[in-house]
Amino acid sequence: MKILQELSQLVFPARCFGCSRLATSICAACCVEWKTHSYLTKLDNLNVYSAVLYTPVAAKIILSAKENGLAGADELLIQAIIGLIEQANLASQHFRLVPIPSSRQSQRRRGRSFIVDLTKEISHRTGVPTLNCLTLSGKVADQSGLGRIQRLENMSDAFSMRRPARGELILIDDVITTGATLKAAANALNSQGFPAQITAITACVAQPLR
Repeated sequence: MKILQELSQLVFPARCFGCSRLATSICAACCVEWKTHSYLTKLDNLNVYSAVLYTPVAAKIILSAKENGLAGADELLIQAIIGLIEQANLASQHFRLVPIPSSRQSQRRRGRSFIVDLTKEISHRTGVPTLNCLTLSGKVADQSGLGRIQRLENMSDAFSMRRPARGELILIDDVITTGATLKAAANALNSQGFPAQITAITACVAQPLR
């Protein structure tokens, strides 16, 4: 098996997700930008903790994971989020991870629900259970070309509940750029008629929010 992997590496050499230079997953130069920390963003009453600044390198890594399904890029996002969970010592408490779901259209295109799949792997490694309780409306448009106000309007009432959720919940997403998605998800969780303690964790954060 090791010989086959080495031969494959010669024929299809690995390249850095951030700059496409020959490297394993991420090169030393891009590691400078993909440097994990702990950034706190406050969205009204919602605290959002993020591990990495949303730089051009981070954007390429997220694109490699989300749209191309590259396992190495997935791993970088998973490790960034797990680092925050372990830093906050959440694994030993009664939290549940609530992933931000993909739209049905995105799931068909990618062959998976991106954040749901990542969250399940994070749950497996940390022992913090996943509660896949949110569903995304089919009317939501692609947000990549939308401004802040347009994103807020686009995500208004975008989420509904597949099943009840209560207690201490942690929303999981890849990046916070305007906060529109996380705000809408938190509103859906809070619309059930009983209180939930909600926090959010993302791999990346845009500073300042757009």
